[in-house]
Amino acid sequence: MYHHVKKLMFTVRVDEPDPRFGNMLLEQFGGANGELAAAMQYSIQGLNCEDADRKDLLMDIGTEELSHLEVVGTLARMHLKPSKFDRQAAEADPLIAIAGGGGINLFNSQGNPWTADYLKITGELDVDLRSNIAAEARAKIVYERLINFCDDAGTKDALQFLMTREIAHMKAFGLALESMSKPPLTIGRIAPTPGLANQYFNASTGTGDHGEIDARGPWNEGNDWVFTASPVVETAEPSPSIVAESSPPDDVAGLQDLLIDELRDLLHAEKQLTKALPKMAEAARFDQLRELFEIHLGETEAQVERLNECFELLGETARAKPCKGMQGLVEEGEEVIGENEEKEDAAADLALIGAAQRVEHYEIAGYTSARNLASQLRHSAVVALLSKSLAEEENSDQLLNQVARSLMSVARMPAPIEQTAD
Repeated sequence: MYHHVKKLMFTVRVDEPDPRFGNMLLEQFGGANGELAAAMQYSIQGLNCEDADRKDLLMDIGTEELSHLEVVGTLARMHLKPSKFDRQAAEADPLIAIAGGGGINLFNSQGNPWTADYLKITGELDVDLRSNIAAEARAKIVYERLINFCDDAGTKDALQFLMTREIAHMKAFGLALESMSKPPLTIGRIAPTPGLANQYFNASTGTGDHGEIDARGPWNEGNDWVFTASPVVETAEPSPSIVAESSPPDDVAGLQDLLIDELRDLLHAEKQLTKALPKMAEAARFDQLRELFEIHLGETEAQVERLNECFELLGETARAKPCKGMQGLVEEGEEVIGENEEKEDAAADLALIGAAQRVEHYEIAGYTSARNLASQLRHSAVVALLSKSLAEEENSDQLLNQVARSLMSVARMPAPIEQTAD
């Protein structure tokens, strides 16, 4: 819910209006690196975010950017005001003066309309956070240039405030990314082609009077870099060839057998869960958790069918291999159910969620491993089936997180005070 407070986040003062500078300010109002773009980018990322903590961060900063938009719009309006009645001022930008009546609109400094194409939204939280850090860096530079071209002291104060807040947002986004403990080059879920990610192609070569050189640095030498000459250039020394294949077409070192083994382990694990989930649903105290277990039971039954289909595609018998890991987790879940009899409702269901999430994480690891093996062996149909089951397990884990947060709020509520009769 949004609520407009009739007070600027930073009080602006313009002593000497400058319509030309007002036009420059529109870059931060309706431009690619402006406040509206930032507000929309972070807010929409927040709406898409399933991580409650970082969703809060995105919504907080997205809302603050709307406050910044109000400050920039007020500044620009004050600088553009003379173009409403002064011919010379109006000539600075006829679009604003004639079409807009001397007011602001969602245009950049060149008169180009704002567009949602400015937004960088991928739905991958770590990728979006990196985009946001870059967006704040670009906005900081724009504010810096505006300050350098500004002669009005009050305007400079406001721009200095806005520029500094860009640094605060960069810091917050950077720490949020760091807190995810995700290596900087681990993007998405599909592993890069072995070898190819470490090749540097020397694709700009030559010598001449202007000092053209093949520069070397940590971006192309040292560590595990392989410096590769361009195929069109003949060199005295042989250069490593381009790594063009992610894997040979045939089985390597028993990977096919390992994949079958993983699938049989998963099949037994899922069959155990089809028996365990009804017990967990029956033990749940809150309807939301019970319904979640019942929904996941249906998903688990579909996952068993997908595993059977994987065996069929691979020409193997759909035979389960005893999964001792899942056996232990199911036994632990049964212990939790037994111990819950003496607990309050919220605490009992939180204990159930803990047991369920340990199961989910075990399955996520199993499906990830099997999918990666299938991908390496180029079994694309098997990869598709396993990816669908993996996505269901990850979604189930996120839904359990959401229910847990709700139950924690219930558990923190003070008990009602009992009233005694006079």
